[in-house]
Amino acid sequence: MQLSRGESVRDTALVLSRYVHAIAVRTGPHAVLEELAEHATVPVINMLTADHHPCQALADLQTLREHFGTLEGLKLAYVGDGNNMANSLMLLGATAGMEVAVACPAELAPDADVVARSGALVTQDPAVAAAGAHALYTDVWVSMGDEEEADRRRSLLAPYRLDQALLDKARPDAIVLHCLPAHPGEEITADVLYGPRSAVWDEAENRLHAQKALLEILVAAPTPNLPASG
Repeated sequence: MQLSRGESVRDTALVLSRYVHAIAVRTGPHAVLEELAEHATVPVINMLTADHHPCQALADLQTLREHFGTLEGLKLAYVGDGNNMANSLMLLGATAGMEVAVACPAELAPDADVVARSGALVTQDPAVAAAGAHALYTDVWVSMGDEEEADRRRSLLAPYRLDQALLDKARPDAIVLHCLPAHPGEEITADVLYGPRSAVWDEAENRLHAQKALLEILVAAPTPNLPASG
């Protein structure tokens, strides 16, 4: 890649479109992904940006459907940082007919526009979010790029740890999800992460299967703007 040496995102999109059938991007600024998608003539897949993490959310929904047989009417409670993971779970959850509740401190609330579009419940009380939930979900407290405010984040998020007491407020058949990597003792306790109600390892495996399916759909679909050399 020549981006670090000054090649434009537009030029990168045009060149890669001649080489590949799809471009999967993991980056920070969401605007980079949007610019690539604007100029590429092949599908561009968001593998992660600071705003959204849709591929992970696809695997999460696959895991939920495996465990409960359907997605319609399920309640998913996310506790912790209102980050890209929370945003994608709200959007995809609403699309799938799920109820999504997000519990986070006010200082780390998710994107207000996403909340409005999804109709998700956002609360500062983890117990409210967890009540009656089919699944409890969490993510790391300090993501890439957040290292300089790590202590502040840990202080704000300490009441949002996913532990057995919080899990007890969900349904008796509720499962536990985490997008990994996990930090046992911070956002989740070890007994919950490795306990009998954890579906984290099913979820991790489903990243492979969900993304295979996504590639099959996108690559098999007609791409009318594909260059002749493609």
